[in-house]
Parts: sequence; structure tokens; C-alpha cells
Amino acid sequence: MTDSKNPEALLWEELDKSHVVMLGVNDAGSHMQPMSPFVEPDSKTVWFYSSKQTDTVKAAQGGAVPAQLCLVGEDDGFYACVNGTISVNTDPQKVEKFWSTVVAAWFEKGKEDPDLAMLSFKPNDAAIWSSTDSAMRFGWEIAKANLTGGKPEVGHHTVIRIGGGLAA
Repeated sequence: MTDSKNPEALLWEELDKSHVVMLGVNDAGSHMQPMSPFVEPDSKTVWFYSSKQTDTVKAAQGGAVPAQLCLVGEDDGFYACVNGTISVNTDPQKVEKFWSTVVAAWFEKGKEDPDLAMLSFKPNDAAIWSSTDSAMRFGWEIAKANLTGGKPEVGHHTVIRIGGGLAA
């Protein structure tokens, strides 16, 4: 992540490029699970299709519950842990908006499948790490650190509030 790049915009870009993230409900007694994200940066929402039988859907039935999303970017140079809330959403327009042949493969009766649930994840804050994708720069920083006794400078870390800049 370069200093000129808006970290929140970068997070949304990386989420949009991602085919899978790890998603879980805090304190639900279950593990995070791989899920395919569908992003709406304008509404600051990440959508997921899921089965009503999953622990995540069962935990979110009562309304917005604390959850986490973890992302490793496609080039392995971007990492994010995102805190937010997740809830079940029954809006048929959202089911329609992101529907594809890939999603259809999971639901025997298509968009009308009684097992289909839509989850909406609303992020609150994110810890973001990014590292250089240049092998030459990485090698230089390691060599420099070993020669000077310093630490290598191979990336950036920041914590942001979604819609609100850097976190304190």
C-alpha cells in the first residue's frame, strides 16, 4: 500500500478482486468458513449467499451480530482483518443483483431455493497490511537490515474505521 493510496479504497478493491474470504461470527462457538464476497462499496456492504443450515446464518438470524472477515489478497501482498456486523437479509433484489451460474450451482431450486439465505456484512473497522511485490526491493531491504542492524521496510500496516479514516 503506497502512502498515496486511500487504505479504505484499497480494501474495497481487494475485496472486489477476491474470490474467497474467511467469514465468521464472533463468540458463536463455530469456526470461520470460506465464503465468496460480493461487494457494494457505495453502501459499504459485503454480501454472501449461504445455506440456512450454516452456523453463520443460524447465529445471524436474530439481527446484526459481531463478525469478522479475513482477506488475503490474490497476490499475497495484501492482508486484512475486518470487524463488523452480519445479518440475514431477505431482499430479493439482492439475491438477483449478484446471482450467477456459479451461485446457482449451490442451490438446486435457484433463486427460489428454500435453503438460500443472503448475508450482509457491514464493516466497522479494518487492520490492513500490505507488502512490497518487488523481489528486488524485498532483497534490498533484508540486506540493508542485516548490514545496519535495523528492520526491513517491506510494507505498511494501518488500522482504519470504515467511512471514517484512520482509527485511533
